[in-house]
Amino acid sequence: MLNPWLALEAGADAAERAGQVRRAHEEFVTGGGIGALVRGVVAESWQRCAGASVEPESVAGIDLADGELEVYRAAHPLARVMPLFRELLGTVADDGAHLLSVCDENGRMLWVEGHAQVRRHAERMNFVPGARWSERYVGTNAPGTALAVDHAVQIFASEHYCRPVQAWTCAAAPVHDPRTHRLVGAVDITGGDHLASPQSLALVQATARAAEALLGESGGGPGASAPAGPVLNVLGYDEALFDAGAGRSGSADGTAGRVGTGAPLRLGRRHSEIMMLLAAHPEGLTGERLALELYGERDVNPVTLRAEVSRLRGLLGPLLDSRPYRLRRRPHTDYDAVGDALSAGDPRAALAAYRGPLLPLSEAPGVVRLRRLLEDRLRRALLRRPDPVLLEEWVRTPWGEDDLEAWEALLTCRGAGETRRLALASRVRELRRSYGLAETAGGGGDRPRPHAAGREAHATYPQRSRP
Repeated sequence: MLNPWLALEAGADAAERAGQVRRAHEEFVTGGGIGALVRGVVAESWQRCAGASVEPESVAGIDLADGELEVYRAAHPLARVMPLFRELLGTVADDGAHLLSVCDENGRMLWVEGHAQVRRHAERMNFVPGARWSERYVGTNAPGTALAVDHAVQIFASEHYCRPVQAWTCAAAPVHDPRTHRLVGAVDITGGDHLASPQSLALVQATARAAEALLGESGGGPGASAPAGPVLNVLGYDEALFDAGAGRSGSADGTAGRVGTGAPLRLGRRHSEIMMLLAAHPEGLTGERLALELYGERDVNPVTLRAEVSRLRGLLGPLLDSRPYRLRRRPHTDYDAVGDALSAGDPRAALAAYRGPLLPLSEAPGVVRLRRLLEDRLRRALLRRPDPVLLEEWVRTPWGEDDLEAWEALLTCRGAGETRRLALASRVRELRRSYGLAETAGGGGDRPRPHAAGREAHATYPQRSRP
């Protein structure tokens, strides 16, 4: 197949393929391997789902409902482009065979629209506004997988990881804030097997690009709060993305640009560290201090740092000053966005903005310190006033999945059924044993947490390297 994101190649028999994949799915979920007929993007998703302990019979849980949902989606940037989604996909949603859905960056469904009879059928699997459809909650599905891999994708019938969804086929594309290049959500069409065609994938991709263009014209819409100056994205990225503010379009494939071209500039890892350290120290850093932040106590020739800064200046031009090293215009960072939300007492917004550890592969002492500072602030906010929805979201991430305190807090506050409570208690016991603690949950005393670098190294979900 030429396009790995399409579910079926031209001329393929949909019923035959569905049966083949269904048998492969049964073999995988019962402990076997993944057959060669399963697409790579689907096989990787199934492996992530198994790693996240998603049950094949799972249905989506409801995160938001009624007034809380109305307030949340009215403030979401995608509210601004819903008229566009309806205009471009309205015929699809009204033809009695499809649904139009839009979710936020965490997979929460904000809108599900279409013929009433089709919506009622979809309600049986909780495909409704307010439900959480990320991969880590309901397995492989087009909107959840599009968010996980940051690419438009079709998911066909039995390619869905959870059996209640296998009667459906869907195509979804991620939507980004054109200013910061961060995910803000996904747009999806859901229906029968006939959606496994190149046209449906092209349609949602074109719709997502049109929405991004409209968000750019409107400054990102309500709640976007897009900064006017330079932007540096460093959370969850091994290589930072820098936008000097010269243009809003960016490059469609995330390839590196150059300041002044309108495309985001993808920095190398050392340059990413330097930019983040200078952003964190707007007053500037001497060469000696910057070397200490980058290399620690290692004996490094000063020429090495000067050469790195010289190459970075070749990319940034007059934005980078010397004596001391500093940025003439301090960029707004996604690191700032999380910190600002925490300072405002809004852990929900902070968690939504936290797309992963700061430059997760960096071992520069200054970056490691900043990484741990932000993660600790976020954890304290989540644990201070435990919210089961937010704690569940945290422990479902690669960077929170081994956080014993969060699992114990979730066990304490979760108003779940007996099956779920037993599963939580089992996870707490497992973690306590791995840390050499008594198996009884609760109580005081120190609770060791895995080292940040250790969590990042075994993260199931890939680190992002493109917008």
